[in-house]
Amino acid sequence: MSLQEKTEWIAVDWGQTRQRVWVMGAGGNLLAERSADQGMERLTRDGFETTLLAMIEDFLSDARTTPVLCSGMVGSAEDWAEVPFQAVPCAPQSADSFVSARTGDARIAVTIVPGLSQTSPAPDLMRGEETKIAGFLQSSPKFDGVLVMPGTHSKWVHISAEEVVSFQTFLTGELYALLARQSVLRNAVAIGGWDDAAFESGVSEAISRPESVAAKLFSLQAESLLAQGTPEAARARLSGLLIGMELAATRPYWLGQNLTVLAAPDIGKIYARALSLQGLQAPVLDSAPLVREGLQTAYEALTAAKD
Repeated sequence: MSLQEKTEWIAVDWGQTRQRVWVMGAGGNLLAERSADQGMERLTRDGFETTLLAMIEDFLSDARTTPVLCSGMVGSAEDWAEVPFQAVPCAPQSADSFVSARTGDARIAVTIVPGLSQTSPAPDLMRGEETKIAGFLQSSPKFDGVLVMPGTHSKWVHISAEEVVSFQTFLTGELYALLARQSVLRNAVAIGGWDDAAFESGVSEAISRPESVAAKLFSLQAESLLAQGTPEAARARLSGLLIGMELAATRPYWLGQNLTVLAAPDIGKIYARALSLQGLQAPVLDSAPLVREGLQTAYEALTAAKD
């Protein structure tokens, strides 16, 4: 049997900067995967179908239409098709809220999973993270607590009874990138390397006195010019200060809560260490497989809804 004949459906995670594709066979069997720097920021609305086809052409058959299920920023108003958000509290996915995208190629039928929104206690949005949450809940349906999801835009998500109750987003990763690469600190902060003591000091200072962080950030530049610190220590301390501010703001989320960190292993360990300084133990789960598992859950729900 050819790969085209084995392909049952295709899962796509399409974010701001990258596109990841998983070719799926019967029973959730992974047949192939691909990725490319073909995120939303590089495309116009007319370019989505062409870009997708270039990634999956090898797996399509002229004899049938292959379902393609997408999540991420692909569903935003400026991208392939605007998909309305689901308002929390709600399950991370609901098949009746999925939206079909218009396509010109009869070999594919594209469906997009919506993100989540909230208006209270503060307006917030997510696109893509809801699919990771669905993947996590597939194997941990009884989880009750808070998921910590570090990234460019970190999410703290309260889960109860398999629903997203509320969530809060922090620009921690984006702030780090801007400060480390585009601010006055750019020559003080190393690209690599680490200093545990500097990180822990930054976390503790930011949690105890978050209002002083702006001044402490400039001290990284002063320490560099006065040769009182290394660029590696400055990198770790910058991370500690920003993550410490995040922990100070999310205290109501983590006090007395069951926590799990969903992240790439490196950043997950950093957040787990910051939490441990507050006496909190949070297991770290690699988030990479969760998007595909969440899309598998969405595909099964979509298939059941059509039967």
